[in-house]
Amino acid sequence: MSSSPSIPIAMTIAGSDSGGGAGIQADLRTFAFHKVHGTSTLTCVTAQNTLGVTRVDALPAVAVAAQMEAVVTDIGVQATKTGMLLNPEIIAMVAQKVGEFGLQPLVVDPVMVSRTGAQLIADEAIATLRTLLIPQATVLTPNRYEAQILAGMEIQSLDAMQAAAQRIYQLGAKAVLVKGGGMSGSLHAVDVWFDGQQLEVLQTQAIDTTHTHGTGCTLSAAIAANLALGLDPLSATQAAKVYVTNALKHALAIGKGQGPVGHFFPLLG
Repeated sequence: MSSSPSIPIAMTIAGSDSGGGAGIQADLRTFAFHKVHGTSTLTCVTAQNTLGVTRVDALPAVAVAAQMEAVVTDIGVQATKTGMLLNPEIIAMVAQKVGEFGLQPLVVDPVMVSRTGAQLIADEAIATLRTLLIPQATVLTPNRYEAQILAGMEIQSLDAMQAAAQRIYQLGAKAVLVKGGGMSGSLHAVDVWFDGQQLEVLQTQAIDTTHTHGTGCTLSAAIAANLALGLDPLSATQAAKVYVTNALKHALAIGKGQGPVGHFFPLLG
């Protein structure tokens, strides 16, 4: 790893969203907002817009590794986040290189199930993620449905969110944030944090908008950016939640479907 530069550097390892609302595009905008230089490793290319995804093409695992190596050996990285890794081969390669290059702190957004409950990757990929990458995470950020899979339990209440966070912690991540974006009613803007010692309920203002595309990517990227800036994991997560809340307040009603959050809200006037 190179010595710390004058500006912090973060890396996102994720897929491309041609609509610009999530994935690599959301991550890089989030890094820039935090005055962190963003580098990237592309895992897959999607054809998508505000209405949905029409095609996904994975990159070869060796191409993913080459991107990571190119960044780390020249520029250096102060924090890393992972998003859509898509298949077992890519997940295994990323996990190997994270260990080889010492890419810590690491934020893992598991990207296994959408906020509506649709499974996005195969069971074999979930198993690989669970055994190889999650144990290396500084912060793991599953949504409700991902947490149900990882904890092996239904999540219908705050008590269940807390229990799930404690169960998932046993997989090896240093801290777990169970996100309540998929919850209903008063739990919609509530997340649960557990790091082996502190069990915290983190709540921000619930924003009434249908334009929430990229929320999970943005939150994990903001956590990584704040870690690159030197915040401790809990403080980084709390600051990231504030950022996402403001981005949701300025969500973009673009396209014919679900628009993205407003990553650059200070520029919107």
